[in-house]
Amino acid sequence: METRIVIIENEADLAAARELIASLGASENPADVARLRAQALILQAYEEERWPERPATPAEILAYLMEGRDLAPADLQPVLGKGAAARVSEILGGKKGFSLPQIRRLHVVFHIPAGALIGEPAGVG
Repeated sequence: METRIVIIENEADLAAARELIASLGASENPADVARLRAQALILQAYEEERWPERPATPAEILAYLMEGRDLAPADLQPVLGKGAAARVSEILGGKKGFSLPQIRRLHVVFHIPAGALIGEPAGVG
């Protein structure tokens, strides 16, 4: 294989870097393995800078729970209380957060760390 490493500065470079990694993945040549490691580190650094990790918001956690369990807002009434559909809409829209009793019930029912459910609604702070 030719000797090259892709410096990633845009989407085209990103695609080329991923293609290079895929092509080097099956090689047992020590030079290719070294290039694979180097390219993977460059790709990792680019992705971490471009898409930094951040904790999920309470709204994202709720959306994930609902999607994964195929729940409608009304299905959460036993956990969130009366008016759950409206409350879910407000939470998903970033207008409201969970109340402390709701956080406790979500923690017990879905086994989610309570701290993950505490946060500011979108646009607050």
